[in-house]
Amino acid sequence: MTDSNGTAKPGPGSTPRPSGAPKPGASTRPKPGTSAHPKPHAVKPAPGPASQHPHPVVVPTVTDPSAWGRVDEDGTAWVKTADGERVVGSWQAGDAAEGLAHFGRRFDDLATEVALLEARLAAGADARKTKAAANALAESLPTAAVIGDIDGLARRLQAIAEHSEEAAAHAKEEKERTRHEHTERKEALAAEAEQIAAESTQWKAAGDRLREILEEWKSIKGVDRKVDDALWRRYSKAREAFNRRRGAHFAELDRERAAAKARKEELCAQAEELSDSTDWVGTAAVFRDLLTEWKSAGRAPREADEALWRRFKSAQDVFFAARNTAASERDAEFEQNAADKEELLQTYAPYIDPATDLDAARAALRDLQERWDAIGKVPRDRMQELEGRLRAIEKQVREAADAQWRRTDPEAVARAAQFRERVAQFEEQAAKAAAAGKTRDAEKAREQAKQWREWAEAAEGAVSNR
Repeated sequence: MTDSNGTAKPGPGSTPRPSGAPKPGASTRPKPGTSAHPKPHAVKPAPGPASQHPHPVVVPTVTDPSAWGRVDEDGTAWVKTADGERVVGSWQAGDAAEGLAHFGRRFDDLATEVALLEARLAAGADARKTKAAANALAESLPTAAVIGDIDGLARRLQAIAEHSEEAAAHAKEEKERTRHEHTERKEALAAEAEQIAAESTQWKAAGDRLREILEEWKSIKGVDRKVDDALWRRYSKAREAFNRRRGAHFAELDRERAAAKARKEELCAQAEELSDSTDWVGTAAVFRDLLTEWKSAGRAPREADEALWRRFKSAQDVFFAARNTAASERDAEFEQNAADKEELLQTYAPYIDPATDLDAARAALRDLQERWDAIGKVPRDRMQELEGRLRAIEKQVREAADAQWRRTDPEAVARAAQFRERVAQFEEQAAKAAAAGKTRDAEKAREQAKQWREWAEAAEGAVSNR
């Protein structure tokens, strides 16, 4: 059939040319080296997963229409089917070859639509809609104004319809599997949030993790509405519980820091009162105790804690700086004292000679001791040496005095005289006994006289050696 301009009109049931099909008049002959009968599933798969490319790229079908129909000299167009030939239209716009090419292109357009449906089905598109479209195309084939393998298209459309049920079942199964996985993941996230809420004290890390869970939660789709709502309530409840526990922790921490601040202010006041003390030993001990209390008082708010520490340390530094100054002055004084005592020893040592004049030695020693004590303390590392030298002089005088006393001791002299008297008594007894002829008595008296003589000599020797 043709319009008023002689252009072929499609027969009943013909379909419009898709936007990607060749324009009328374009050559439909295959290129050299290619088959004149391309495979029915000429679909070029899109790169990457099908879910990322819902519109697969389809290579338009190119058919040799002469194998499937003809156009008579009067313009009548015929197509061959399993049921025989049927008229599909009339061509009046050119010669028969051009008409055959025209109806062949119409078939190619129809075949391209079928290929698109196959590609959609393979890509996992909505199987129900794909089946409906395939059935609609199949119903149009008996009246389609095209020349080509119509029976082959019918078989392909039937296969699409049949496979749609299977694809729909598979899609449903895949959807259920995905829903199950997503549900399990949200259950795991809710359980993790509950564990964080109940146990974690790593407040920052735990808070960050709860936010990460929320972001992941938002990205998980396809969970059953009721189940999703219940899981969300679990997560939300856990997050609120964590926030309450964290808030209570920091509120308690604020109270502890306020108490620490008050206590450290008191310690600062005490330190400042002690800063001008000159009781170096006692006050240093008090400062050590204050520092121990400072460490046990806990942390105040950061800025306040740093300011209070500077205040406390400043007071402490004032005291210890003054103590160090005093110690330096004391050390200088002690060094001078040591020099003065060294000079005393060198001055007095030549004049203290008890062997020559004990009384003069005693007098010089007393003068030395008085001046020694008046000088005062010396450095610790000089004390033993200087005191040792003084003690040596004192010992020399003391031993000379003791020797003199022993030589003039009245009791020792009287005791030696008594021993001599006893010797004389026993010698007299021995002489009388000998004169009387009492030899044994005389001998005994002589022995006793001898013993007392030895004692007398020892007593006299002790006195003379003093």
